[in-house]
Amino acid sequence: MSLLIALTISIGLLAVAATWLFLGPLAAMNLQIWQAFIAWACFFNNGGKSAGLKTTVLCMSFGAVVGMASVLLIGQLGGLGALAAPVAVGIGAAVIVLAAHLPLLSAIPASVYGFASVAGLILLKGLPATEAIVPTILSIVLGALFGWASEQVAGKLTK
Repeated sequence: MSLLIALTISIGLLAVAATWLFLGPLAAMNLQIWQAFIAWACFFNNGGKSAGLKTTVLCMSFGAVVGMASVLLIGQLGGLGALAAPVAVGIGAAVIVLAAHLPLLSAIPASVYGFASVAGLILLKGLPATEAIVPTILSIVLGALFGWASEQVAGKLTK
């Protein structure tokens, strides 16, 4: 079987399982399927295998923490009025780029995906930043693990 067909089967079936889990048993924990799918795609974008798993989890989680800190910073920058949020986001973006000097945090896009994921949860669900970080990171980890599992299953199907 070709790799593309194997991935089609693997990802399709695991997407059913992931969606059921996130919309069912994990929904009460505020875990988000859309965050998991971002991490799943990021896993492949980072080259897959164990290195892609590590990069995705570390960089997306780091970006989520920076995003949470940026949201918290908005309150501290209240004196800037309408510029408080843009300045806080700009500072967060700068932190992500500067952190890319460290090899473990060098995947800037993955960090940005994590930043956007936590910000999205805060904006969509109205959760306080400190309550959005744990479900975001858990969704990232599970999504990256689904990516790894889909790669493993596809590998077995090609043999």
